[in-house]
Amino acid sequence: MEKDLNYYLNLDYPFNVRPDTDDGGYIVEFPELRYCVGTGDTIEEAIKDAMLAKSEWIKASFEAGIAIPELVGSEEYNGCISLRIPKSLHKLVAETAKKEGVSANQFLSHLFISINIGRKTV
Repeated sequence: MEKDLNYYLNLDYPFNVRPDTDDGGYIVEFPELRYCVGTGDTIEEAIKDAMLAKSEWIKASFEAGIAIPELVGSEEYNGCISLRIPKSLHKLVAETAKKEGVSANQFLSHLFISINIGRKTV
């Protein structure tokens, strides 16, 4: 089966968010898409910029006939975790997320990133 441009545009590539220690703000990188990054003053802006960069990166690669990487291990992880926490912690997460203007899921994702969960160390 030949894969068209929309196939690649709809792949949900994982990304990493890190603080930009040089210029401030944040940098979003797609480990599987070399040199594909986004930046922004906030995490949300950086992610939005990265999603636009991802689309442009995929379109340019596709049109140039450059191989576009498939997702690695996408069958194993769907991005969903069922987690039981105390009601008081659930309330704290929900209230804090609301203050930040994000969903509880986004808040927890950002929290995990900020404490370097999943970051490789040398």
